[in-house]
Amino acid sequence: MEPLGATTVFLVICVSCLLFLSAWRKMSGSGKLPPGPVAFPIIGNMLQLKTKNLPQRVEEVSSGIVFSNGERWKQLRRFALTNLRNFGMGKKSIEERIQEETRFLVERLRNTHGRPFDPTLFLNHSVSNVICSIVFGNRFDYEDKKFVTLINLIEENGKLQCSSWTAVCSGLYNFFPTLMDYMPGPHQGIFKNSLEFRKFVLERVKMHKESLDANCPRDFIDAFLIKMEEEQKNVQAEFNVEGLVCSTIELFPAGTESTSTTLKYGLLILLKYPEIEEKVHEEIDRVIGQSRSPCMADRSQMPYTDAVIHEIQRFIALVPLGVPRAVTRDVHLKQYVIPKGTMIFPVLKSVLYDSREFPNPDQFNPGHFLDENGAFKKSDYFVPFSAGKRICVGEGLARMELFLVLTMILQNFTLKPVVDPKDIDITPESSFVSNAPKSYQFCVLPR
Repeated sequence: MEPLGATTVFLVICVSCLLFLSAWRKMSGSGKLPPGPVAFPIIGNMLQLKTKNLPQRVEEVSSGIVFSNGERWKQLRRFALTNLRNFGMGKKSIEERIQEETRFLVERLRNTHGRPFDPTLFLNHSVSNVICSIVFGNRFDYEDKKFVTLINLIEENGKLQCSSWTAVCSGLYNFFPTLMDYMPGPHQGIFKNSLEFRKFVLERVKMHKESLDANCPRDFIDAFLIKMEEEQKNVQAEFNVEGLVCSTIELFPAGTESTSTTLKYGLLILLKYPEIEEKVHEEIDRVIGQSRSPCMADRSQMPYTDAVIHEIQRFIALVPLGVPRAVTRDVHLKQYVIPKGTMIFPVLKSVLYDSREFPNPDQFNPGHFLDENGAFKKSDYFVPFSAGKRICVGEGLARMELFLVLTMILQNFTLKPVVDPKDIDITPESSFVSNAPKSYQFCVLPR
């Protein structure tokens, strides 16, 4: 063996031994870890994961991805949460923004004239424009070149992030960031797209600065700029241009893909169960009628529709693994110990599919959220947005969009499948991060 080769092998063996020794010391010092497969240095349990159905596989093994924490996360999250809950931001409330955009969506659906179509782009455009209205202060025309570019960037990054190879690259990037900057792979595409999105946001921030009125914030960017001015003398504040750009970049894709995918999946489920759609139609006609648009005040009078929406979210388990968490102290769980700093996945699907709370959880049944009198029944097991401090910051917005958009579509149209309902497949296509419906087409017939 060549001297250089022998040296390399020797170093690899030494590093591996040190990593194993470090892990052994950590385990022996903290108590007995919960059972699970042996993790290898650097790659962890990557070889044991089946990326075609990762959520199911992670229910059998333990894994983790590092997310940001600390004071920066606390400040920016608190600000975003406050402003997304501020329904009176600017001249229009968030409810009015959703209603306005959904009317554009209904018009686009009418223009299909009963022909089959794929709803993906329609829903992406509509939901994205709601976020645009909140963050940037205005909606975009569906043919606007910049808007189309933004949607394409989000869709491309979504596909790249669902790749199993991206997961591998992400793991390697945590250990070898400098090296991976020069290595080819899907992560380079994500970096490139993110840079383009960043340029767009910076351009918008500049425009907002030039026309800012501190007494009348128009949108999220205005509110952030005002907060930056207020916190100028606070050296510990995280309100700066970088924080604004990062917050905007995170809000836009998250607020687009999750809600549009849920709506797309929900429509597919209703196509399979026309009897459920018919009951929703009856409730809409009784409570709302055809002379006005649905509003959030209607939801309390529409228990069946509310139950259907909740069951859609429960059934699809959009983000089955949830957001990774960090253990803040040693946790004693039965005879085991989870050491401080360990990253864990709160497998949300295990709660959403708990048969003690939801009998026959593999079956779609709005009755899971209705009592014996037909009234809506809340459940502590309903955790599609996760729970605790890292619960989805856009939960309130998403709930409004799901109710208003789905209700307005069903107020105006009857869904018509292009195949026999019994042949519609509603099993998800599972990726590294989420569940999504298989591609499909359908028709809408005016009511």
